[in-house]
Amino acid sequence: MLKVTNLKKVYPKSDRVAVDDISFELRPGEIFGFLGQNGAGKSTTIKCLTGILPFDGGSIEVCGYDIQKEPIKAKMNMGYVPDNHSVYEKLTGREYVNYVADLYRVSKQDRTERLERYLDLFKLRFAIDKQIKAYSHGMKQKICIIAALIHEPRLWVLDEPMMGLDPQSTAEIIAYMREHCAKGNTVFFSSHNLDLVKRLCHRVAIINDGHLIDCFDLAGNEENKANLEERFFKITGTYEKRLFEDYVAQEQAEMRPDMPVESVEEPVKQSDTYTDANDYYGYAAPEQFDTYAGNNENYDYAAPEQPYDQNYDGGTEDEQ
Repeated sequence: MLKVTNLKKVYPKSDRVAVDDISFELRPGEIFGFLGQNGAGKSTTIKCLTGILPFDGGSIEVCGYDIQKEPIKAKMNMGYVPDNHSVYEKLTGREYVNYVADLYRVSKQDRTERLERYLDLFKLRFAIDKQIKAYSHGMKQKICIIAALIHEPRLWVLDEPMMGLDPQSTAEIIAYMREHCAKGNTVFFSSHNLDLVKRLCHRVAIINDGHLIDCFDLAGNEENKANLEERFFKITGTYEKRLFEDYVAQEQAEMRPDMPVESVEEPVKQSDTYTDANDYYGYAAPEQFDTYAGNNENYDYAAPEQPYDQNYDGGTEDEQ
């Protein structure tokens, strides 16, 4: 479906190699996660394999078509959702989707049927005939996704697709990613959300400083799923032991010294007035009395006498 071989990219006027000799291959029917820190080379790799950026070495094949030698055929088999909502905002949603459908030579019947389905799937029917500039962040993301899927690509590429989306929109996109793969297609997406990657991806690759460091299975491998965070942080050089300690124990031992670290073997006997449990709570509670009367010395102030408890004589009628 997608084959990247010894890919190398160096930006003009830069000595740094943005992507350095990376290779990987995607299989039909899988969701493939692409992980890395900001600046690791994820977006550069994606822009190279979608034909947006030229590259300096290696090769990229999409469904058997070389992206440099046969770019049109390669792109006809690919749908791309960027991370920056690159759309024509003066167009309505419907006009934009039709424009993209024309580029991919989708018949009017097919585009109409698919658009109707996607509008219900992504709950965007109410806004499809409004200008895109009036759309929210999530709505722009959805119209980009619909446009990327209007020609039913075999390879669906997404660059951080869940960024800034509400839970409902995220769930809708996840559901269709799975449905797309169930048809024998492939999804390739970058993300910073490791929990999402664990739940969604069949395989994952980690890139760091332009180098592809690791590529491994997640589907059917509970050990790899459980260790994904630790593995990612170690590969990217950001591992800290404190990130993987028991936060509850840490909070009790370090942040809340007034709370017991472990359960007390002999529960503290508490009286009705808590006077026997002062040590447990970390402070001394003042003794409590049934009434305030005659016990003002136990407080830092004297409770004033209340005028409504006495017969009040004098004053004007309004005061009374």
